[in-house]
Amino acid sequence: MLTLTLSLVCSAAMPQEPQFEAPVRLKAGASYVKVEAPGYAFPCWADVDGDKKGDLVVGQFARGALKFYKNLGGGKLAEGKWIEAGGKAEVPGVW
Repeated sequence: MLTLTLSLVCSAAMPQEPQFEAPVRLKAGASYVKVEAPGYAFPCWADVDGDKKGDLVVGQFARGALKFYKNLGGGKLAEGKWIEAGGKAEVPGVW
């Protein structure tokens, strides 16, 4: 019984196949969403404008800026705009 229990617990803890879909290139307006060098973009979905739809937010590591792509629905995104605070499109204190 102990062997069976350990076997079930250990098999549940074993690594599994990735649970991700195949990657796709997203278009925003007429152009593709770009990740700027040096990378570390960490894209995420968040309802930035409060319309109950997840908008795409993509970071830009070198300047510490965030770009917002409004979700237009139906799989379409608006052209990206830099998120500004105090007239600047950067996160203070990154460097």
